Formats: sequence, C-alpha cells, structure tokens
Amino acid sequence: MQPPTLADSQQTGVVPPQHPSTFSFANLLLLVVLSVFGAVIGIELLVKLGVTPNTSIIGALVAMICARVPLQFFANYRSIHVQNLAQSAISAATFGAANSLLLPIGIPFLMGRADLVMPMFVGVSLAMLLDGYMLYRMFGSKIFPATGTWPQGVAAAEAIKAGDEGGKQARLLGVGLGVGVIGSWLGIPMSAFGTAFIGNIWALGMLGLGFLLRGYSMPLFGIAIDKAYIPHGMMIGAGLVALLQVGWLVVRDKKPVLNTQSPAVQDAPGIRSSLKFGGIAYVALAALVSFGSGLYAGMSPGMLLGFIVYAALAAFVHELIVGIAAMHSGWFPAFAVALITLLIGMLIGFPPEALVILCGFSAATGPAFADMGYDLKAGFILRGHGKDPAFELAGRRQQLLAAMLAFVVAIPVVYFAHTSFFANGQIPPVAKVYVSTIKAGVAPGVMHSLIVWAIAGAALQLIGGPKRQLGVLFATGLLIANPAAGWAVMVGIALRVAIERRGGAAMKSAMEVFAAGVIAGDAIYSFCNSLIRTRSH
Repeated sequence: MQPPTLADSQQTGVVPPQHPSTFSFANLLLLVVLSVFGAVIGIELLVKLGVTPNTSIIGALVAMICARVPLQFFANYRSIHVQNLAQSAISAATFGAANSLLLPIGIPFLMGRADLVMPMFVGVSLAMLLDGYMLYRMFGSKIFPATGTWPQGVAAAEAIKAGDEGGKQARLLGVGLGVGVIGSWLGIPMSAFGTAFIGNIWALGMLGLGFLLRGYSMPLFGIAIDKAYIPHGMMIGAGLVALLQVGWLVVRDKKPVLNTQSPAVQDAPGIRSSLKFGGIAYVALAALVSFGSGLYAGMSPGMLLGFIVYAALAAFVHELIVGIAAMHSGWFPAFAVALITLLIGMLIGFPPEALVILCGFSAATGPAFADMGYDLKAGFILRGHGKDPAFELAGRRQQLLAAMLAFVVAIPVVYFAHTSFFANGQIPPVAKVYVSTIKAGVAPGVMHSLIVWAIAGAALQLIGGPKRQLGVLFATGLLIANPAAGWAVMVGIALRVAIERRGGAAMKSAMEVFAAGVIAGDAIYSFCNSLIRTRSH
C-alpha cells in the first residue's frame, strides 16, 4: 500500500507526516552543541583511558531534558524524531573525532613523521565522511538489513520510546536500566549480557566462546593464542569467506530493495551499485593520501599501484567486517582488524612510511560505519519499523544529514586540539600498539600460523552461513581480551532460552525491552564513570 501523497491529502484531508529537519534553527543549534561536546569527550577519553564511550543515549537524554524547559523554543525537542537526530549527532561526533580522526594521525606522529600528519588528516577526514555515507546507502540491504540486531540502536530507541510513552514498557525499561547500572558498577559487562537477549543465539554463542577461549587459553592449553596469531588467522579466513558471501549476495541482487517490510520502498541504492561506488571512492582516497604524503618518491610505480589497491581494499574490508560484527553483537573489533591489515601489509613488504599510511587509513574506516548502523536502527524502530516507507526514507536522510553535520564539526575540533594533545604526550594508546608493531617487524612463522588458522576460520564461517556469521563472531571474541564478557553472554543466553521455553513468544518483546534497558544502563554508567576517571587523571 502506497503512503499518502500530497494529492491524497488534498482529497481526504489527511496530511502526510513530515519528519523534523536537521537544519531548522532549534534543531541545528542543539545538534551543533551536542556534536562539539561529543567530539571533545571522545578525544579526551580516548587519549586518557584508551576507550571511546557510546554517547548515543546521552544525546537523547539531553534532548528529553531540554524538552521539559517551559519555553516555546524547546517544545520541538519533545519529538522522538528530534531526539533520534540528537543521539545520531552526538554519537557520530564522538566516534568520528576519536576513532576516525585522532587515532590515525597519532600513528605518523609517533613514528617521527610529522610531515605525514596533515596528509593523513585530510585522507581520514574524507574516509570518515565516506564511511558514514556507505552505511546509509547499505542499511536495509541484504548485507545490513534494517531488521538486523544492532543492539545499541535498539537500546537507544527503547529509551526514547519509554521517555515519550511511559507505562508498563517504561517500567520494564527502568528495571533494565537499574540492572545495567548496578551490574556495571560491580564490573560486569552488562552490554554483553543484554545483547544475549536480542541477537542471534548461534552468533552470540560463538562470540561468547571466543571471549572465554581468549581469556583462559593459558590455563587451559598453556599458550597465549594472541601471541600465536590464532585470532588474526581466524579473522582473515572468516573475513575472506564473509566477503565471498557478500559477493554472492551482489550476484543475486537484481534490483534495489530496502528492507522496511513494505514493497512500496524501492528508493535505495542496490548492493551492487553501493559496493561499486565504495570501491571506486576508496581507491580514489587511497591514491589521494598516497600522492599527498609523497609515497611515490620512495616506491616503484608497480609497488605504488599495488599499495593503493591494497590500502583501498583493506579499508573497505575493514569497514564491512566491523559493520557485520557490530550488527550481530554490538561489539566491533576495529583495532584488531586494522592490525590484521597492517600485518598483511608487512608480509607483502611495503616500506615503513607506507605502513603508517595503510594503518591509519584502515583504522579510520569502520567505527563511523558501525555507529551509523546503530543510529539508523534506532530511527527505524522509532519511525514504526518502516510501515510508512516515505517517512522512513525521509527520516534516514535527516539522520544522515545530522551525522554528516557532526562529522564536519568534529574535523575542526580535532584539527585545533591535536597539536596540544600530542605536545603533552596525550596520544591514543592503540596508536602506540600500531607503531610498536611496525617497528618490531614480522616474527618468523607468522605467515604459517595465519594460513593454518585462516583455513579454520574460513570453514567455520562457511558452515554458519551469512546469517549466523559464526566465523566472524568467533574471531571477534578471540581478538578481544574480555573473559567476563564471555560469561555475561553465556549466562544471558541460558536465561533467554529458559524464559522462552516457559513463556513462549509472548515473552520475546518484554525481554527485548528489558535487554535494551540493560544496554542503556551500561552505556550511561560507563560514560559517567569514564568522565570521573578522566577528571582524576
């Protein structure tokens, strides 16, 4: 059924819903202020604590609080769709400034190549903008369906809905919030626990198993699996198969379809055109950074061409793998996957200055991509799961504009802040790991280990198929040293299975609202705790 048009409204008196605009004065003011705040908080926490918090819920809460001010100017903020724009902007600014901008330019600085900082900054700024736009194009496709899990997006949407509607669902969400805050205070990874009630059990089970094996490999097997490059090999194999599975979806993609549960929506780019656009764009950006940084002076034409192609492929693959992991589990191994692309570049034999560019360019893609997925998922829920296709598409466009505005705000914030940060030795810890890896070189036997475990990762991903993503999620768990998250996931899955057996499908909705509250509570506590720890440094 087609949504109401202007002609229909003139005949029936029914006016089609209009989505709030990012650029109305009141909304623009709120989004700019939130973007500046998010960018500053993001880079502060990344350099001091090594983490970037999920500020999405904070943006929604700020909009809710502003809506309570008894002035006409603030009345617009009562709209759940404006609150959705607010959470989209602040989270985009936070991840964009910290992960996509400051982290990459810290790598050449630590390598003693200050001359590469500005070329890198220009390249990663453009890559960040492309990163967000690519998810916008691909959200709702067979690769990244709107009906996917996207746990943080569900949590943000349920929090906004509860604040707007109240009632039983709000109370249930409140219970989840309380559980999330208390559990986080006790040191339990509550976002992992909450996600277990929402996502695919098979995928999350493999994630939890990966967490546990990484945490207990020494007492169980007497080896540190990360030192043996087992997680890296598993991700390489699983990632390659995942890309082949994406390729198969591209071959099957006959027409652009947006997964909004309505055949009326045929307005989104298809998978094929989106991947083609992204491939060309990343090659162009890799070439821009390569020539802008002067790499052509120290490389033969053939090696330079090979580097440009590999850098573009690495950035694109990093984006897709991080997005797939984030959609299914709420965890994205951006640091680890960028490290894998660096290791492969070292095995290929690229010179150190090229590895610096490669590492920074690859690391810049992925976080903004995954974060955009969370935000669009929240908007998809708040707009009624696509029941009005025209309104859904309009909302997505406004969310894209809000995110792009946040990215544009984040760029000058990082540009003016990075000099004083670096001069004071405040550099993201992850950048130090990349630099030490480049300086250390590749140890003997690494290639053999990567190949052997890549075969295992490929087999696991092939068995699970594209819907379960067993290989990618298992490798994600192996790459992240967090056994407590493994226990949280496994306990959550066990409780979910027990509740579903006793309560049936009727309990599913209640579990999801409770889980969303748990994830939101974890995010709020983590954010506040991070601020307190930052001030104590």
